[in-house]
Amino acid sequence: MSQQRYFIELAYNGTNYHGWQVQQNAVSVQELLNKALSTVLRQSIETTGCGRTDTGVHAKEFFAHFDVHLAEGETNPLESTPFRGRGGLNALLPYDIAIKNVIPVHADAHARFDATARSYQYHIHFNKDPFLNGFSWQLRDMPNLDLMNEAAATMMQYVDFSCFSKSNTQVKTNNCKISRAEWVITENGIVFHITADRFLRNMVRAIVGTLMMIGRGEIKPEGIRQIIESKNRSNAGTSVPACGLYLTEVKYPYPLTP
Repeated sequence: MSQQRYFIELAYNGTNYHGWQVQQNAVSVQELLNKALSTVLRQSIETTGCGRTDTGVHAKEFFAHFDVHLAEGETNPLESTPFRGRGGLNALLPYDIAIKNVIPVHADAHARFDATARSYQYHIHFNKDPFLNGFSWQLRDMPNLDLMNEAAATMMQYVDFSCFSKSNTQVKTNNCKISRAEWVITENGIVFHITADRFLRNMVRAIVGTLMMIGRGEIKPEGIRQIIESKNRSNAGTSVPACGLYLTEVKYPYPLTP
């Protein structure tokens, strides 16, 4: 019996799912992916994701790893089907989950712990648009981006972001190193770009909610310091809707090529 580890790259529209992670009495992306892989490989497959996205959050790039056990001389369906198994897997998955690649990796590769950086975007638009509904947060008035970017730059001077984390999460530390935090104007509205080595649960949506308070003039940009230093979630802004949030990139210290 031999074993091969794979990374699987996928993208998904999170509208219909209770996030990535398997949950009781709720449909998740991981649950459907595990079922599809188990069907194709004719064995029980359990994936490990690069992180977890909350209910309604989208992913343009997401990685997970899993192990395949093969008897001596047995053909691996992932290696024998076109595009390393993409076609067969996509046929079993709903339209809002798409497999991009299935990549053989070394036995110790880990989709979550090996990731060195993750990037998110949060999209906001201002005019009613049926094609952005569910994929962007609609607001009436443009906030002050200069003030928001001033506060966003200040955030990068800190590492402890307890104030932006959901309570009672099972993590050893709330430290994160942010390398980019910036609002940009786009054709449809504005987008917040943020990159860090790791993220806490609900962190990006809480950050956006806090920056929106600054952009609306409710608090001054330097107020972000007191919020972060308090380490108290109740001092930060409310979490913005999930529909505008996308995981857009996950980086690893080794190449991932099919």
